[in-house]
Amino acid sequence: MKVHSTKAMAARAVDLCVALLHREPSAESVSRVLRDHGETVTPPLDDADLAAMREAAARLAEVFGAAGPEQAARLLNRILADSARPPRLSSHGGTTTWHLHVDSGDDAPWAEWFLASSALALAVLLADHQRVPGGLCASAGCRRPYLDLGGGSRRRYCGTRCATRERVAAHRARA
Repeated sequence: MKVHSTKAMAARAVDLCVALLHREPSAESVSRVLRDHGETVTPPLDDADLAAMREAAARLAEVFGAAGPEQAARLLNRILADSARPPRLSSHGGTTTWHLHVDSGDDAPWAEWFLASSALALAVLLADHQRVPGGLCASAGCRRPYLDLGGGSRRRYCGTRCATRERVAAHRARA
C-alpha cells in the first residue's frame, strides 16, 4: 500500500515540474511520472489537463526560485489561498494509507490536485526546516527545480551533471 509522505509528495512535485516545464510534455510522459510516484492515472490526462498542470508547475517553480523562506511562504500562502480547500483525510477507498488532501475531492481535476497537494507538502517542509525546501538549478542552461532537505550547505545544482558542467566551464575559463 502506497504511503503518502510529505517528502514523497514534494519529490513528486519536483518531478512533475521538470516533466511539465523542462521537457516536451505529453499525456504519456506526465502519466509516467505520476505512475512512477504510485498514482493511478484515472481519468487519463488530456491536452486541457496538461495545459492547466503546466500553469500549476510554473507557480510551484516560483516557490523553488524564492530568494528566502519569507518569499517562499508568501508564494505558498497565495497558492494555498487560491487553490486549497479544507483539509480532509482520504484512503482512496482503502487503496492507500490515510493521508491529507486539500483539493476539492478524490475526483478533483489533475491541476487542482497537483497544485494544492504540492503546495501543502512544500509548506510543511518549509515549516519543518525553516528554509525554502529546494531551489532552481544554478546552471544557466538548466534552471530545473530540485528538492533540498539535507543539512549543511545549500545545494546549487539539480544534480551532479550540472555541477560538473559548471565546474569544468569555470576551470576552462581560468585556464
